[in-house]
Amino acid sequence: EDQYIEYDTLKTVVKALAETELVMPERNVNSYTTSLTCQGQDSNFAGKLGTKDVTQEDFFKAIDRDVQKIGNFTANQVKQSKQKLSTLERDVDVAVNNEGSGVSLQSLELRAKEIGDTFLDLEKYINVNYTGFYKILKKHDKNLPSTPARQFYMARLHQTPWIQGDYSAVFVTLSRIYSKLRADVVPEAQDLTLKDFVRSTRKYWVKTEHVSQVKHMILQHLPVFQIRQDLLSGDSQMTNSAYFDNSQLEMYHGRLEKRPQAIALRIRWYGLGDPELAFIERKTHKESWKGEISVKERFTLPPDMVIPFLKGQYTVEEASEVLRQQGKSEEEIAKFKELFQEVQKVVDVKQLQPLMRTQYMRVAFQIPFDATVRVSLDTNLCMIRENPEHGDTCLESGRWFRDPGLPVPRTEITKFPHAVLEVKLSLKEDEDAPLWVTQLIDSGLLHEVHKFSKFIHGCAVLLPDQVQAVPYWIDDESIRESIVASTQVTSTESTYSSLSKRRMQMENGDKKRGGGYRGRGREEENELKHPLLGDHAETDLIEGSSGQGMEGGQSFGGGLMNFLLGKKDRGQARYLPRKVPMRIEPKTSFANERTFLRWVHMSIVLGGVSSAMLGGAGPEDQDAHVIGLLTIPLAIAITMYGIWIYYWRAMQIKKKEARIAVAFDDRIGPVCLAFILICLYITVFVYKLAKLGDY
Repeated sequence: EDQYIEYDTLKTVVKALAETELVMPERNVNSYTTSLTCQGQDSNFAGKLGTKDVTQEDFFKAIDRDVQKIGNFTANQVKQSKQKLSTLERDVDVAVNNEGSGVSLQSLELRAKEIGDTFLDLEKYINVNYTGFYKILKKHDKNLPSTPARQFYMARLHQTPWIQGDYSAVFVTLSRIYSKLRADVVPEAQDLTLKDFVRSTRKYWVKTEHVSQVKHMILQHLPVFQIRQDLLSGDSQMTNSAYFDNSQLEMYHGRLEKRPQAIALRIRWYGLGDPELAFIERKTHKESWKGEISVKERFTLPPDMVIPFLKGQYTVEEASEVLRQQGKSEEEIAKFKELFQEVQKVVDVKQLQPLMRTQYMRVAFQIPFDATVRVSLDTNLCMIRENPEHGDTCLESGRWFRDPGLPVPRTEITKFPHAVLEVKLSLKEDEDAPLWVTQLIDSGLLHEVHKFSKFIHGCAVLLPDQVQAVPYWIDDESIRESIVASTQVTSTESTYSSLSKRRMQMENGDKKRGGGYRGRGREEENELKHPLLGDHAETDLIEGSSGQGMEGGQSFGGGLMNFLLGKKDRGQARYLPRKVPMRIEPKTSFANERTFLRWVHMSIVLGGVSSAMLGGAGPEDQDAHVIGLLTIPLAIAITMYGIWIYYWRAMQIKKKEARIAVAFDDRIGPVCLAFILICLYITVFVYKLAKLGDY
């Protein structure tokens, strides 16, 4: 406990200083002068802490002592963890190579898990102290406004090794130990430069405070994948991707709306500094409901040949000759030539040029050269406009990515606040995902964001005046601050103008589709700072990031219940405006038809029984007439209700109303049906019971 920040002591000092603070009079900026022959006034004041005088200097010295103490403790703990890992790895090598050593692999695995858990506890310790420093400095500035210090000290604190340091090498060693304990079989090395990838991908957001915990869970089942050790300082590798598009953002809108065969074209390179090898990659979207799987194809080029390739000056024959000299097979060369020509043609026909850069630190978990299960985690994610707003474009300056020497204004970069995890599976038919993958997904540390795209997010945030539609996650409350930080709208008037323009466009679109648009007042609009953050910027994709979340998904049942109870919609419901109509698959309509047939089936059963009772009963059979007359209206009502809800859902599907998160589920109909049937059975039971009592 003595290794934590002495928060209570610092709080007492701040309170003592606040009671005796001298309020400095405001002076004109030209009045801040001094004289070398006149003693200046001491601005440092003292407070009473018991019988002892305390000053601001005492407070800051205490802060410095706590920072040093925590830094020493953290460095010592990391050193001990590395020593334990080194000892454990030697024991694992002995146990694996010598089965008669008498050491069980289970005990070694427990030791590895204990070291990992201790490291995670150390991270929690650092976060607790970091939060403590932030709060005490905030309290200092609040109580002593004449001597603010929080901004300076937090910037200084952020540069300390225990905050800024990268200790991920501990996880790399731990991953290697787990790999030896599992006896992972590494396939033969493959040439990844001409590799196609066909696999299913699911994407998740991970809060920063959960990144280490997620890494620890994954490395117990998959090793950290490192192709180039010299490019890695820890477990992560710098990854840059320059995405291409034209002035109409054709690639962006195609990928956003998930059009069949929509492509994304990018050039990727790894490591810091200038690229050593450029990966030309093409991703093609295919319809999953048809049983098709999207594919990624790529080939490599030397960086100095990228511009000639984009301009059509570097021919496929020249590139093929280079591959022949490298000993590639004719089959590989033929495949390369086809992709080379297709990419070069689409760049020329669609007039593509570098548009958006994504940059992040990526750690990959995968058995080397085995793509069955691959997990990647991207941290420190940011998106950058490749072409500066004022100046020559990349191609005009003879480059295929932004000049690193150019300054990057805040309106041309956006920093994403969460880590992005991708689970990529390349399984055989009827093969299930490993159990640990399912457990990881269900752990509560991951928040799935369906079809999330870094390229789409970057374009939507940094090019708001050019995009015609934006993705649904753009309104999530947890990323709102990062979007506002990249805006160029500063005045209330310009903000209102941007929002009004976007709203008018959406209203016109809704009128064409026969729909309406519900807006909020101008007072709330004026609080927004970015044209994307429109009327419904309170989505909660990550649980706990917003107090309201997605409470307002309107469903059929909720509206009917309000109508039956006489309640009016006061606008509390909040919609999730996708702003891009969701692609409705044919199976959605088939499901609506099957639900309608279920309602009709229930009506036929009740109507058939009641009709048989009425038709077969004699004039004197009063019981059959009563039961039949009670059941037939119910059967008719069920049929009418089934027709109505079938028609309502069909209209929603036709208008693609899923873009504003309308729920298609019926929460009131089945409940009402069950309640009416229970009442009917009770009525029949009581009726027959009364009849028996008369005998």
